[in-house]
Amino acid sequence: MANWEKVCSMFLDGKSPAQVKAQITGDFDTYQVYTDSIIQSNNCTYFIAVIQGIKKLVICGEGESINEFTGSEQLLSNGKVKVCDLSNENCAVLRKLFSFTNPTNHHGKAITVGFGDRLGLASAGHIRTIKGKKVFPVLAQQSIRELNLTGRTYKDVLAAASWAVFQEGYTLGFGADGDHLKTAAEVEMAIDCGFTMITLDCSEHIDNSIPDLGATEVDSLYAALKTEDRQRLEAKYLDKEVALDSSHRIHFLSEEFKRTVLIYFKAINYTIDIYNNVIKDCGRSIDFEMSIDETLTSTTPQSHYFVAAELLNAGVRITSLAPRFCGEFQKGIDYIGDIALFTKEFEVHTIIAQKLGYKLSIHSGSDKFSVFPVIGDRTKGEYHLKTAGTNWLEAVRVIAVKDPALYRKMHTFAVEHLNEAKKYYHISAKPENIPALEKLTDKELPGLMDMNDARQVLHITYGLILLAKNADGTSTFRDDIYALLNKYESEYYNALQKHLGRHLSELGI
Repeated sequence: MANWEKVCSMFLDGKSPAQVKAQITGDFDTYQVYTDSIIQSNNCTYFIAVIQGIKKLVICGEGESINEFTGSEQLLSNGKVKVCDLSNENCAVLRKLFSFTNPTNHHGKAITVGFGDRLGLASAGHIRTIKGKKVFPVLAQQSIRELNLTGRTYKDVLAAASWAVFQEGYTLGFGADGDHLKTAAEVEMAIDCGFTMITLDCSEHIDNSIPDLGATEVDSLYAALKTEDRQRLEAKYLDKEVALDSSHRIHFLSEEFKRTVLIYFKAINYTIDIYNNVIKDCGRSIDFEMSIDETLTSTTPQSHYFVAAELLNAGVRITSLAPRFCGEFQKGIDYIGDIALFTKEFEVHTIIAQKLGYKLSIHSGSDKFSVFPVIGDRTKGEYHLKTAGTNWLEAVRVIAVKDPALYRKMHTFAVEHLNEAKKYYHISAKPENIPALEKLTDKELPGLMDMNDARQVLHITYGLILLAKNADGTSTFRDDIYALLNKYESEYYNALQKHLGRHLSELGI
């Protein structure tokens, strides 16, 4: 009898979860059972165990709900057991039985953090990182771009988060963010899949050419807008002063006002349309975020106020808004720019958000250690922060430690395909700054994940690495990556706790 079967026998013999946990806790290597997952419901006991190297849902007992899961049944000497795959279909049943495995909105939660899990293996590490801290985790967070580059679906992403929540026995709630969605069809798909947060990327409706135009061209384009729109906006904003608080005011002077309208008005109308036609009456409470960070120039306080005020006046309920901050928030590395200027401008953005009643959202928030103290302090502990690629990089670090040969192959592939990856992401990395692999010992390889250039190269090529195929159609890297990270799961969780723990610490959490 396998040890996980011995655990089943304990339950079938009538032992309580507390009794079994007391016996097996701290001995995972022997029993291969995640003790925090043990739960009883409807005359059955459920838990997750590793069986022949693969995680399975194990159900002991003969309650009616056992029949809803797809799996193989077997009889032990003292009762019936069902072993089920951690599939999307079984996860849908799980979510019906255990409400805490369903995502929920985060209205009223002060600090919310998005943990993009591109592999579907990191959420348990995220949960362990935030346990005991005043952080609401958005565990399922993916963009359409990330889905395409990883070969996953929103059902896959949500299932991975739900299984992790069940594995860890985490009952305090988590969110699911359809990140950087651009079309009504994409938003509808995410909502239909059960996602509780929508981040609308308005970049295709923001006119980035306006800042470079001369005054005459701006006047001409502005005059071409509908008369009723111009009259309404001018009456509300033109030459007006808005007092944000006792020390901060913004003014809408003529030329800047016209440029602001031309840059953002289409994006505002598009957002209103998506909200009214897709989100408002979807039947669930959705955390709605507007993203205007995918622009070439930073968002001025005037522009921020204008965009948010127009949305709110139109009845759009936004939970958060993502401006484009000054400096650069590049992928996987610290903030690039003038921290004093960032602090000054960020404070004004925070005041606007607080005045109008939503949270600031900080995108590409991974590893921005030098400005984390500013974010935590100026927002008074109320913000949304998005991380994603740094979780993949910690997986790469574990690979470099445990299988240097695999890391070397991935690294070489990443450098060779960097230009292709740059079609999707903006970075400043220079491959020539990365030490030559042949000059590094195996023990030195993990240190590459502490170097900006190497981090960015491995960061943005994740999709190409995961989707790469050999001539015979087999996976070049993907299967080996998953096998290694599953084998060294605890090491991956520990790496995430250490690295993301530093994020929380620098934020003052």
